[in-house]
Amino acid sequence: MDGRRRNPYELTDETPVYVISVAAQLSGLHPQTLRQYDRLGLVSPDRTAGRGRRYSARDIELLRQVQALSQDEGINLAGIKRIIELENQVAALQQRVAELSAAVEGAAMAMRQREAQVHASYRRDLVPYTDVQQASALVVWRPKRDG
Repeated sequence: MDGRRRNPYELTDETPVYVISVAAQLSGLHPQTLRQYDRLGLVSPDRTAGRGRRYSARDIELLRQVQALSQDEGINLAGIKRIIELENQVAALQQRVAELSAAVEGAAMAMRQREAQVHASYRRDLVPYTDVQQASALVVWRPKRDG
């Protein structure tokens, strides 16, 4: 999560609120199909203290996706399980990339601030040295002769 305390009564997409019969109705599947998906690890709802299944809105959406992949695309359940695992892995990696990008941006900002502090600490009474290009002329010195 993001570290903030949540209201325990706040409903989110991940709040398990639907019993299996309601979840079956909302997803258009038979309750036995939901039990089978749970056994196979395709959609694993939360459990109550009495071991009853409680589905969240996210679970209902996942059930619909499983059904679409199975019925419309003809993908077997093992393939669907692998697709779900890979999608979860991609989502986790995208989250990690976002975290690392934020960390890099924070480090870059800190570096720029430190660089500005260093530049501000330079002595202003010093003149920067610039290399002067020398001409390629040849000068011959001859001492003056008396007389």
